[in-house]
Amino acid sequence: MKKGLLTFSACLLALIASNAQEVKFEEFDLDNGLHVILHQDNTAPVVSTSVMYDVGGKDGDRSRTGFAHFFEHLLFEGSENIGRGEFMKIIPANGGTFNANTMQDRTYYYEVFPSNKLELGLWLESERMLHPVIDQVGVDTQNEVVKEEKRQSLDNRPYGNLLNSIGENLFTLHPYNGSLIGEMEHLDAATLEEFMAFFNKYYVPNNAVLVIAGDIDVAKTKSLVKDYFGAVKKGPAVVRDFPMEEPITETIKATTYDKNIQTPAIIAAYRAPGMATKDARILDMISTYLSGGKSSVLYKKLVDNQKQALTVQAINLAQVDYNIFALFALPLGDVPLQTILSEMDEEIVNLQNELISERDYQKLQNQFENQFVNANASIAGIAESLASYYLLYGDVNLINKEIEIYRSITREDIQNVAKKYLNTNQRVEIEYLPKKDDQ
Repeated sequence: MKKGLLTFSACLLALIASNAQEVKFEEFDLDNGLHVILHQDNTAPVVSTSVMYDVGGKDGDRSRTGFAHFFEHLLFEGSENIGRGEFMKIIPANGGTFNANTMQDRTYYYEVFPSNKLELGLWLESERMLHPVIDQVGVDTQNEVVKEEKRQSLDNRPYGNLLNSIGENLFTLHPYNGSLIGEMEHLDAATLEEFMAFFNKYYVPNNAVLVIAGDIDVAKTKSLVKDYFGAVKKGPAVVRDFPMEEPITETIKATTYDKNIQTPAIIAAYRAPGMATKDARILDMISTYLSGGKSSVLYKKLVDNQKQALTVQAINLAQVDYNIFALFALPLGDVPLQTILSEMDEEIVNLQNELISERDYQKLQNQFENQFVNANASIAGIAESLASYYLLYGDVNLINKEIEIYRSITREDIQNVAKKYLNTNQRVEIEYLPKKDDQ
């Protein structure tokens, strides 16, 4: 009976996923190279205007790290037509919300307004792109903001430098080895001319995608986009030639110390194929199988049954050039770190030697179907997905079709990918330890 219910549930989710969530969109390019995606949804009187720039922590001079994240802040300073500090006052005063975020591969800005404020959203983003004020006052102001963010998010936060530790040890050549927030001495040493050069190189229309989603009239919106963004000058094409990493063939051991922790952690990190590959999706499934919730393999084993860990995770961090697949655990009491690592490795070996059960496989499929059904539940979420699929994956229609990739994954695929990428001689093992006064 239970098997029958599982099968019925899977069929129902597949039916909902295939019929209920198609996101329709329209694409076009301006003469200056700006790619534009429009999604019309008139069910609620809201509209999202967003721009994703093809620039992130991996870009720029390695003696000037952190510029992309710095610009996430700096481009809220103002423009020739928006006074200093007014950017963040105009939006809430008109019933809107806003935010921005930076990753290694991209920077994203967005506003959500009542739909009668569409033109305001377009004006704000065009001002950011066309003529922002980049001056010494703004640079000095945001330098202090970034320093405080670094203190709160990294330097004084337990396990705050964990991801940086993984990047530093997993990548020796590729700029993924650098901190997203950057080194403060790099920002302190940077000149105004260097900031201007970074803006002129990366924040150009042909290096960005504009997404407008929500309660819009498509024809009118196209006309407004041309009015507000058509005058932005096209920039030189951004050319990247990052060095690729040599495969890891022997286990790399490293140690990181953190003054903010009392409980050590163990990390095993692997270089994996970039986010647009099928193997990356299979590793998504593996990470969910291992630690996706309290009924997952590692949680039940190490936290519930053996009571060896406070928490345990398997993550597959999506990036364009290389994903990061990592196992992470905090021991309970005096359990040795290597004991926990051995217990996690045992489950990886099981994946490599045996097919997961049909029940676990169907559970995974149900989980990913459910994620697909619940994804893009808001206009803002749809806008970001459209931008990401275009800029990072190269296929906007994945917003409707990516679930088909997950459906095509077999138990044999899971076993083969575990064999191919998750071997002990292909990883970095990091002991993340409390820092003592003499260290």
